[in-house]
Amino acid sequence: MYYAEIKNFDVANGPGVRVSLFVSGCPHACPGCFNEIAWNYRYGAPFTEEVEEELLSALSREEIQGLSLLGGEPLVPVNLHGLLPFLRKVKARLPKKDIWCYSGYTYEELLSREGEEKKEVEELFSYITVLVDGRFVEAEKDITLLFRGSRNQRLICIPETREGGQIVLYERGR
Repeated sequence: MYYAEIKNFDVANGPGVRVSLFVSGCPHACPGCFNEIAWNYRYGAPFTEEVEEELLSALSREEIQGLSLLGGEPLVPVNLHGLLPFLRKVKARLPKKDIWCYSGYTYEELLSREGEEKKEVEELFSYITVLVDGRFVEAEKDITLLFRGSRNQRLICIPETREGGQIVLYERGR
């Protein structure tokens, strides 16, 4: 897995001050995408254990609320497979940090995966707080939206959604 960028003090991609990891590689190719350069799976640098440790160190700062995963596409199988060992470390070492994940896949598309991919999605869901789902749709673009780019995208509270069996949307201040 490769990553395109790391932002150690990000306030645009989730609540509070966050560390944001932009992975490389995306199959969606959404027209109007803000990060088209990260569509290439080999853009940037390899995601190594050294990079993981740098991220964990950045996340451990008291002022950091959590981690945001963006892309590219974090949940394309090759990236999800590469992210899971890192997310295990985040949850083991920093269990109070929240994790937001942005994906062009919808929640329903992710749930419909089969075999090993389904197991990996289920494991991911055990770690993340909010899934921002859905492709960016230029015709639905709205710069006033909270933490997303187009009206079709949803901010889904994963723990509550999994517990209740129906989608629960994120509300600021929750």
